[in-house]
Amino acid sequence: MPSQRWHSARHTVPVAAPAGIVYGLLADAPRWPLLLPSCVHAERVDSDRAGDSLRLWQLHHGQVRSALVRRALHPRERSIAFELRDPLLPDTPARGGWNVSPGPAGHCLLTLHQEHHPAPGQAPGTLDTQVRAELAAVAEAAERWDRLDELLFSFEDSVYVCGSPEIVYDFLYRIADWADLVPHVEHAEVTEDRPGVQSTVLHTSDPGTGDTVHSRAVRLCFPAAGRIVDKATVTPDLVAAHCGEWYLEPDARGVRVARTHQVMLRESAVQRVLGAGALPVDARRHVREQLTRTSTQTLTLARWHAESALRRLR
Repeated sequence: MPSQRWHSARHTVPVAAPAGIVYGLLADAPRWPLLLPSCVHAERVDSDRAGDSLRLWQLHHGQVRSALVRRALHPRERSIAFELRDPLLPDTPARGGWNVSPGPAGHCLLTLHQEHHPAPGQAPGTLDTQVRAELAAVAEAAERWDRLDELLFSFEDSVYVCGSPEIVYDFLYRIADWADLVPHVEHAEVTEDRPGVQSTVLHTSDPGTGDTVHSRAVRLCFPAAGRIVDKATVTPDLVAAHCGEWYLEPDARGVRVARTHQVMLRESAVQRVLGAGALPVDARRHVREQLTRTSTQTLTLARWHAESALRRLR
């Protein structure tokens, strides 16, 4: 293969947070979907003393790409070096690193350096824009470090189904049909350019107000593992980021079906949406009630669907 020219970008931003906090956020890869807008899902494949390997799904110009990432973690120096390869673009690897430098009064400087072989037709400045956006997202999350325990929360809803795991999974996968099956879904649009990668637009009714809510998400479907991972790409005012998973745990009698949620609240919207004097704890309760209501309804219908099919076969 002929040699290719590397494109490079390096930028630094000040962050009003301790260096150790910022490094910890960067090292915690499974949390990236809540911190980085471009990250849909991250899974740790393996790890050793030198670092770890990740499978990473990211949004690039509206398209989802999966990449393998090898990271070298240096906690003492608070730096992380990485190399990334996209299976769909094997000739355009990327490499780079994060570096966190302590500053005065609990502040720090965050640097991201990245270089890659540009894809054919890639516009000049694309890498600079990407680096700046990732720095801004990490800095914004890190500067709320003393309040993250209030703004971040996760929970799970589940049902037990005396029926076929395959039928349950099929119900959850066929989100395009939910407008005819799930009462709170008024309209559903789904595109699946690659098997197992769905982009969805749902129009749902808010049970409290009756208003129609428009949401967009990316879903990654893993039928062999009985999992569907998703991340919202458009969120309501109270929610800065929302991701989750549907997963199945079969046993000899049936299957436990669970829906998990991970949420980061938008602090600036709490009083605007819920009224003067409202606190993050009020927003947590409000968001959790809404999400639990819709996920429980969907789980209940999935159970009814699978158990009805079983009764028809008897």
